[in-house]
Amino acid sequence: MITGAATPEGTEAFGQKHANTAFRRLGKTDLTVSQAGFGCYRVAAGERVHERALLRAFAKGINLVDTSTNYADGESEKLVGGVLESGVTEGVLQRENVVVVSKVGYLQGANYQLSQERKRRGEPFPELVEYAQGLEHCIHPTFLEDQLTRSLQRLGLETVDVYLLHNPEYYLGRTKKDGMAAQEARREYHRRIRDAFAHLETEADRGRIRWYGVSSNTFVEGPDHAEFTSLDALVHLAEDLRKDHRFGVIQLPMNLMEPGAVLEANQPGDRSVLQRAADSGLGVLVNRPLNAIRGKGLFRLAEVEASEAGEPEDVVQAIQALAKSESALSHRILPELTVPSGLQLRIKNQLSVGEYLKHYWRGLETYERFRQLRDGVMMPRVQGVMDFLEGYRAESPALAAWMEKHPHRLDAALSGVGAMYAADAARDIRFVRHAVSEADADWAAADNLSQRALRAVRSTAGVTSVLVGMRREVYVDDVAAELARPISAGDRVNAWRRLSEAVNRG
Repeated sequence: MITGAATPEGTEAFGQKHANTAFRRLGKTDLTVSQAGFGCYRVAAGERVHERALLRAFAKGINLVDTSTNYADGESEKLVGGVLESGVTEGVLQRENVVVVSKVGYLQGANYQLSQERKRRGEPFPELVEYAQGLEHCIHPTFLEDQLTRSLQRLGLETVDVYLLHNPEYYLGRTKKDGMAAQEARREYHRRIRDAFAHLETEADRGRIRWYGVSSNTFVEGPDHAEFTSLDALVHLAEDLRKDHRFGVIQLPMNLMEPGAVLEANQPGDRSVLQRAADSGLGVLVNRPLNAIRGKGLFRLAEVEASEAGEPEDVVQAIQALAKSESALSHRILPELTVPSGLQLRIKNQLSVGEYLKHYWRGLETYERFRQLRDGVMMPRVQGVMDFLEGYRAESPALAAWMEKHPHRLDAALSGVGAMYAADAARDIRFVRHAVSEADADWAAADNLSQRALRAVRSTAGVTSVLVGMRREVYVDDVAAELARPISAGDRVNAWRRLSEAVNRG
């Protein structure tokens, strides 16, 4: 276990060592943090590319890491802990240099199974929000204590620097579905958060955390939104608990297409959530800077390498060829192998990319949706089947021939579909890139759209650090290049308003 915690002196010394990287004070915590943090949503222990990326981030002067109990089912925290341990052991890092943020609230994967086991024993977590199949939520002190213990073990740390309640508004979403009166739901919502804050104060007293706060997607919504989380109300809850409370950090979404943190006057006195946070000396972490929710889909605020899209008829033919290849394996080749029938059915289901695309390829909405489906679902399943079939290649010349040809058919179909969506995405990106440049001359100085997206957010008064997914070293370098360019912080309200109007017109 690594003892100690981030300190104002240690983080300031780290900032001075990395003079080419932009830093800022994390509100009342007095910790000095890089203006971009390493977001750990899609990283996991054992992935060497992720480990190298985090090590490179530290080397480039990025000293804030944001993870959560549910990211990669706990493997994200393990990755952070492992990299920190190696850095400290090798003497390239000191614990007091690095600010570790983790979050708590979700019950998925192993936590969900834990919850079901406790229910079977007649000991369910109190005040559990049963949101959907495979997904629950909880911020009761009993759950918080259990989860913090597990987080510290996975991280290998004595202390988490900042511990955030992770999207507590799930409670309001559940009560809306159940038809509870809005005023009653909000009273109970605040009561639950107050109890959570009270417990987190005891954890701070114990030294297991230093600061706590809330990560909420609805900090930026209007007051009439059913799941709106009022920062003003949370500040008063903390102040009522104790004068020297440790409520010090919030996290919220903000990007080029979702400027609510700046433009939504949802706090008393017609102030924004960023202004209210500044009033109370809170550090503000921004998530989703490159992933905008637009309409029904996700829009990635980064450059797209778009190849020339083919004709729709050519795409259909490529998909049909892929589906025919899948059918040949299932109906002609597999029955001749010594593969158990149950496994044959599983292979057929795992390999049904062509069949899926035949029905749905036109309805994927955005390039980002297609990319996630391709990289996160289709390709891993196909690769798993190909790895399995490798053991049977020698017993079947037909299988060997199929394994040579099928990857080319898969690539043709996915490339054809991807090019159609990438062409649309590239047009949208050119439009957004131009709109950003027109909105603020300072923002136009960045090299590419992802850097402009980061620059726009970090140059806005009230934002402390922007959490960016940097799973690869090339992403780290892109962020580091932007942090090396000086830019002053201002309210930028007019720029955000100009950008918002342009995007809405477009």
